[in-house]
Amino acid sequence: MKPHPKPAVDVPKWSLLLVEAVNKPGLIMEAYSAFHNYSIANQILALVQCHGRGLQPGPINTFPGWQALGRCVKRGERALTLCMPVTRRARDEDSDEGDSDRAERTFTTFMYKPRWFVLSQTAGDEFVPPCLPEWNAKHALTALKIEQISFTHTDGNCQGYARQRQIAINPVAQLPHKTLFHETAHVVLGHTTEADFADTERTPKNLREVEAEAVALLCCEALSLEGAAYCRGYIQNWLYPNVGWNGSGIPEKSAQKIFHAADRILRAGRPAHNQNARE
Repeated sequence: MKPHPKPAVDVPKWSLLLVEAVNKPGLIMEAYSAFHNYSIANQILALVQCHGRGLQPGPINTFPGWQALGRCVKRGERALTLCMPVTRRARDEDSDEGDSDRAERTFTTFMYKPRWFVLSQTAGDEFVPPCLPEWNAKHALTALKIEQISFTHTDGNCQGYARQRQIAINPVAQLPHKTLFHETAHVVLGHTTEADFADTERTPKNLREVEAEAVALLCCEALSLEGAAYCRGYIQNWLYPNVGWNGSGIPEKSAQKIFHAADRILRAGRPAHNQNARE
């Protein structure tokens, strides 16, 4: 019997990447600055590979992509691996065989492919990196269909809250941007639309809070806004060493949700021509 072929690339654990981002100040900002055209999860994945291989972080592109820009990949360079969407066709068994429109459907899966090269791996025409896209909170809330309402909570220590698709920020909040990201994350993560918002085994309160605060951390650091240090301490307080999920760290499913939510918020706040970020 022939042995099974070894996978072309190792599938990363997003939970480990997230823990690394939490523990290393500046990692997210560096990744966002270099790879902002890609999803935030791929940004960190690319940066970790650059650090591990001694590559200078910078703009990335595929082999033909660099050729189109007048640059070629240097001989012997190994490609970086990113997660990319792949659209597949599937046959709908419940459809009539004669109805071609109903007999087939498409779905998207994600695969890890080594197809990207960083600028320092190439040579050729001069390349001017694009400027970082601007980010606007009002534009983000509108794009996400979230309404910011007046703060009416009687507890002055409350920094903000989220209800359904509405958020409210205390006008004297200590860190208004961080609070806005945190409350927006509750909405984007689906916490405010759960049938049962009480503490349950399915979605415990500490998990909801850490997910929202982790999103706030990613957004604050990516945009170089104040509040990341507070987020980091809050998250570490829940995760280590004897609180949170039995010391096991953040669940893989939660890490994936966090990266996706942060990416949605960051993309939503960019001008329209900058929102077509790649995976």
